[in-house]
This record gives sequence, C-alpha cells and structure tokens, in this order.
Amino acid sequence: MASIKIRAKAEGGVTTVKALISHPMETGQRKDKSGAVIPAHFIQEVVCEHNGNNVMTALWGVAISKNPYLSFKFSGAKPGDSLQLTWVDNKGEKDSTKVQIS
Repeated sequence: MASIKIRAKAEGGVTTVKALISHPMETGQRKDKSGAVIPAHFIQEVVCEHNGNNVMTALWGVAISKNPYLSFKFSGAKPGDSLQLTWVDNKGEKDSTKVQIS
C-alpha cells in the first residue's frame, strides 16, 4: 500500500503541492501499555522533484506529527509535468510516488 497521497495543481505560474503521508512518526519517548518504550520511527527527509529537478527538501525529526500533511508552492511548472515525492525514515524505510501536475 502506498504511504503517500499527493495532488499538484498549476495555476497562474505557481504550482501548489499537497501531500498526506501515512507514517507512525514515533518519537522514542512514548511507552506502550506494558510500559515498554516504543522505539523511535520517524521520517528524516522528504524530497520533491519536478521533471527530475529538486524543488523542495525537508529535513524532519521527532517533532512532526503522525501521518504528516505537507503543502508547499513553487513556480516554473505546467500541467502535464512530472512531480515525484520521496521520503526516507530513520530505519532506512522509504517510499516514493510520481504524479502529473494538473
């Protein structure tokens, strides 16, 4: 199952990207019902590329909430262009998805 839902819309020379990422984003500070510490598990880097060129890099840590929502804008894209969003977490897990800008 894909962990990323993304929409990208170009309007007036500006592209708005909205993404929802399914991820537990555990800080390593919470405990489960038995009192055992839940290990840290969080996204460290999110990268967005437009036609293969980096338009956004976010370096995240434990302060980001579970199932994070990300929204940003950039210029220079047009409808039909390719947009790819990729994340990597502290356990080396990663996911990526590619969409066409509408």
